[in-house]
Amino acid sequence: MWQLLAATCWMLLLGPVYGCHKKGSTTNPEANMNISQIISYWGYPYEKYDVVTEDGYILGIYRIPHGRGCPKTAPKPVVYLQHGLVASASNWICNLPNNSLAFLLADVGYDVWLGNSRGNTFSRKHLKFSPKSPEFWAFSLDEMAKYDLPATINFIIEKTRQEQLYYVGHSQGTTIGFIAFSTNPELAKRIKIFFALAPVTTVKYTQSPMKKLTNLSRKAVKSRLDVYFAQSSAGTSVQTMLHWAQAVNSGQFQAFDWGNPDQNMKHFHQLTPPLYNVSNMEVPTAVWSGGQDCVADLKDVENLLPTITRLIYYKLIPHYNHVDFYLGQDAPVEIYQDLIRMVEEWL
Repeated sequence: MWQLLAATCWMLLLGPVYGCHKKGSTTNPEANMNISQIISYWGYPYEKYDVVTEDGYILGIYRIPHGRGCPKTAPKPVVYLQHGLVASASNWICNLPNNSLAFLLADVGYDVWLGNSRGNTFSRKHLKFSPKSPEFWAFSLDEMAKYDLPATINFIIEKTRQEQLYYVGHSQGTTIGFIAFSTNPELAKRIKIFFALAPVTTVKYTQSPMKKLTNLSRKAVKSRLDVYFAQSSAGTSVQTMLHWAQAVNSGQFQAFDWGNPDQNMKHFHQLTPPLYNVSNMEVPTAVWSGGQDCVADLKDVENLLPTITRLIYYKLIPHYNHVDFYLGQDAPVEIYQDLIRMVEEWL
């Protein structure tokens, strides 16, 4: 179901342009590459690791330890990037190096890590369950926040021997960050700054799924359509999509409703799914939102901001839609330079 939805959104948006290319006439070679290949193609070093979560999922994560021509010497500050819904770590490297956040961070001297949520193309293994089994897909945002983020962040902390890292999330990457850091105080202590791009908690004012990507700027993507299209959808569970549907219907930021009181009691020890309270999070947080964002609607963002206890920065970018935060050609000026400045100030 999610594949059909995601593919339809991208085809409706990009079809007339993408369809004009003949088969085999791809302009950009990265359109046919995986994450490792893209990183290597641009001349950056990479490392790949498998992280095993407490409930048995095997997550594929990537590391760019330093920039081009900058051999690693002393330990560098760690920046972790977490993608959004039906996406993957490739979002952070699908533009040219001077426009991709992962490459920019590596070039200015940081140890960059790219996460992949359970169920996407790069995290589709489990110690016990096959992806062909329904048990494998019995997860939503709750499990990503409860298991994926702690396993990944703790792995990075142990590997790098750093006490803290900087967390950058886009869309759903912010959602699971808000859940994890407000419910897991020990994990929250590992985060130096939470950078939230197009933050999503409640989706009371979001528009219908078929409208979510229709404002994507043609100007921003016309030179790299093949790369964006090839890297656009990496997958998730139907249960995750249902969780989002529940959020739209309820207008609340809460755990997945399992459908009956007995199941909710089994998972949450209460009859109804608990609400997530962002105000319990004590992590310094910087937020960027878009005035044309149909997913992270400005009204929802405005309701979120007062609940962030340690809001250190906020910027509204009036012309930005939901994917401009990583596809926008002016993202380095609108977002990344200030993000890097804040990292430098908090070292």
